[in-house]
Amino acid sequence: MADLTLNEKRLLVALAPRGRAAAVALAEALETSEEAVVQYAHLCADRGLVAIERTVTKTYTLTPEGEEYRQSGLPERQMLDQIGEGIPMKDLQALPLSRIGIGWLRKKGWITIKNGVAQTIGEVPPGDDEIALAAPREGMPGIPDLLKRNLIVEAEEASYTIAITPAGAALVASGLDLREETGTLTRDQILSGSWRTANLRRYSLQTPPKRIYPGKSHPYQRIIDEVKRILMDMGFVEMRGDIALSAFWDFDALFQPQDHPAREMQDTFYLDRTEPLPTGWEGVRDMHEHGGSTSSIGWGGVWEAAKAEQCVLRTHTTPLSVKYLIENPKPPVKAFALGRVYRREAIDPTHLPEFEQLEGIVMDEDVTFRHLLGYLREFYHRMGFENVRFRPGYFPYTEPSVEPEVWVDGLGWVELGGAGVFREEVTAPWGIEAPVLAWGLGISRVGMLKLGLKDLRQLYRSDIDWIRESPVIGEGE
Repeated sequence: MADLTLNEKRLLVALAPRGRAAAVALAEALETSEEAVVQYAHLCADRGLVAIERTVTKTYTLTPEGEEYRQSGLPERQMLDQIGEGIPMKDLQALPLSRIGIGWLRKKGWITIKNGVAQTIGEVPPGDDEIALAAPREGMPGIPDLLKRNLIVEAEEASYTIAITPAGAALVASGLDLREETGTLTRDQILSGSWRTANLRRYSLQTPPKRIYPGKSHPYQRIIDEVKRILMDMGFVEMRGDIALSAFWDFDALFQPQDHPAREMQDTFYLDRTEPLPTGWEGVRDMHEHGGSTSSIGWGGVWEAAKAEQCVLRTHTTPLSVKYLIENPKPPVKAFALGRVYRREAIDPTHLPEFEQLEGIVMDEDVTFRHLLGYLREFYHRMGFENVRFRPGYFPYTEPSVEPEVWVDGLGWVELGGAGVFREEVTAPWGIEAPVLAWGLGISRVGMLKLGLKDLRQLYRSDIDWIRESPVIGEGE
């Protein structure tokens, strides 16, 4: 046992005359902490020199509400004292603690109700929960009910007892070298050569070191940063904008009809506020009603300004593209936005009411639909998806339109968003004449695929263990 550390030897020497002792007593004898003693004991236990017994004791602390009821009595006990020979339910429900107390009175069978009058069943001795509330201790029958009612908080305290084994006792009897050990050599020891006579601590390469968890970005945030870096490397600039905006920008400016199902309350988060229409809104109105001065015939009907003024939480990032084009109407333009969007979705492993969307636009004199497919293919290749394909799609504000898909082993083809060329109904009201390529991609779904997740919610949970285990650099990076 020459590889025992000095601390392990000191523990064995202190334990030998006792045979068995609590870790707290050994910590006092060795002038160290109880945690350190337990650590030394586990190292000795691995060699069969000691045995460790762990005992867990549960303790209970009253919550503020529990302390109040300990002094004044549980709500049902306070109400019971006010019922007397009988009380109409209407009057019983008017008592201050009725919302809590009536249910417990009936559950415990302390009252009977007949013809709308509540009557007690007679003398009611203190219940198990009332006895436990006075001085809660482990094993009391009333403890579970107090925990369910959040009147007490449970805590566990572990204590350790360490016993020396025959092998450990024999080792101590044979004599142990308790000289101080040198664990780290200094510059002076190396230069003077005194390290040759120092009692050097032995190290085992088979013993795994304590894991260290350095600070690092959230795995999903790293993917978002990667997306931004790729697009900036491709020559794009970043767009930013408000989360809350008018329906005019979220729907109308994108030539989405005012009776479109996506604009209903069940699909959109509407806010209790309105926003004035911007300068030039008449062109959008004309485009909806009859197509304005373009070859379009519009949607027909009467366009309502009041609907357009309603504010919503943005359902996509495409409104940022329209605003950016209005501010930068002359080509060339290459811009992207990556931000949170909101929709009234039922929460499940693949849907959330808020998620990140990537928006991109390219405007130039000679860009075509084929350029759009090239941009998307290049982006997904740089994200690590080798196989990309496109299938026809439909969106109110682009034509032609496609839905890009990537191949994922084990899942097959996965659709990741929509793209197309802005229709003239979107660009013409603002005097934009050059073609505009546009796309909106679900980055949260890309994050799921890149991280190998099956539940979208995992991206947003504060799961420290998952974050610690996630590699800083993924496979293939």
